[in-house]
Amino acid sequence: MTAESLVVVGLMSGTSLDGVSAAVVRFHDRDAAGRDIGYDVLAYDVTPYADSERALLAECLTGASPDTNCRVNYELGAWLARAANAVIAQAGVPRSEIAAIASHGQTLWHVPAHSTWQIGHPAVIAERTGIPVVSDFRARDIAAGGQGAPLVPIADTLLFRATDHWRVLQNLGGIGNLTVVPPRGATGNAVRAFDTGPGVVVIDGVTQRLTNERFDRDAKLARQGEPIAAVVDASLAHPYYSAEPPKSTGRELYTPGFIDEFIAQCRRASPNATPADIVATAVELTARSIGLAFQRFIPEPVAEIIVSGGGAKNPALTAAIARAVAPVRVLPFDAVFFDGEAKEAVAFALLGYLHLRGRPGNIPTATGARGARILGSLTPA
Repeated sequence: MTAESLVVVGLMSGTSLDGVSAAVVRFHDRDAAGRDIGYDVLAYDVTPYADSERALLAECLTGASPDTNCRVNYELGAWLARAANAVIAQAGVPRSEIAAIASHGQTLWHVPAHSTWQIGHPAVIAERTGIPVVSDFRARDIAAGGQGAPLVPIADTLLFRATDHWRVLQNLGGIGNLTVVPPRGATGNAVRAFDTGPGVVVIDGVTQRLTNERFDRDAKLARQGEPIAAVVDASLAHPYYSAEPPKSTGRELYTPGFIDEFIAQCRRASPNATPADIVATAVELTARSIGLAFQRFIPEPVAEIIVSGGGAKNPALTAAIARAVAPVRVLPFDAVFFDGEAKEAVAFALLGYLHLRGRPGNIPTATGARGARILGSLTPA
C-alpha cells in the first residue's frame, strides 16, 4: 500500500440472495481534488450461498424471530468473511497491503428517508480476516434526510461516465436502479439516480413458485411465453412508478404476497396462461417500468443505457428493455468495462476508499439528502 493508492475489498449481498459478490480493487486519485479516480480490478469472485444459508436469509427477509435475526447477523458476518478471504487469495495481494474491507451486508428492511437495516456483523468480518471493515453505508444518508439509496451512483459518476455523451447505467439486481450521468467534464449538470422498480425479483419469484428452478436460466421460459398486457398495465398503476425521484424501493414492496397475487392476476386475466406466459409477464413488467422511467423522468439526451447485474444475463429481459427504451441503444456493462456481475462489489469498494480518504460517498441529487456526507462506520482489525 502506498500513499498514492489504496487496495480495498468490496462485498455485496443483494436482494436476489445468489451469494456474496467480492472484488479486490486498487484505487488511486488522478487529480488533486479526487474528482477523477483510477482503478484496477485485481480479482472478482462470487461465493454462492448454500441452500441452508439462503433459506435462513429468506426467513429473515420475511419476518424471522428476533433470535433468528440476531443469530444470522453474526453467521452472515462469517459468510462475508469467507467470501473476502477467497477473493483475497485469488488476487494474491498480501493482507498487509489491503486498507479495508467495505461490506454492504444484507438489507433486511429499508424504509426510504426513515430507516434501514443491514446485517452481517462487521466485527465478525474483522475477526475472521484480520482487516479493518467499513460498513453501514446507508445510515448516515438517511440521518441527513436522504433515502439511503441508491448508493452506486457515486461509482457511476467517478468511474463509469462517458467522455462526450450522456449515459444511463442500469443495474438489474433484485431491484432495478439507474443513474443518469452527464459527460466527463460537463459542468452544471447534476447526476440523478433512483430505483426503477423490480429488477429480477418478480421474474425470479414467479419462476420459483411455478417451477423447481431458482431463476429462468437463459430465459428459456420467458422466450416461450406471451406477456399478459393487462396485468403489466395494472401493476404499473402502483403509485411508486409515477412518484417523482429521488425514490427507492425493495423487497418490502415485492414481497412473497406480491408474487402470489401477481400469479393470481395472470390467471384471472388469462385462465389458460402457462408458466411461460407468467414469467414473460414478469419480464415485461421490469422492462416497461424502465421504459416508463425514461419517458417520465429522463429528459436528458441519453445516447446509451448500459445494463449490469444478474438480469443483464437474461436475453429476454435485455431485448424487452431495448424495445421499451428505443431508440436509445442498450449495451452490456461487460462490453464496455469489466464483468458486470462485479459492478456493485467494485462500487462498495469505492465507498470504502472514499470513507478512508474522508470524502463523501452519497450524491444528494440521487438520495435526497441535505448534503454530501462521509458514509460508513469503521471497525478496526
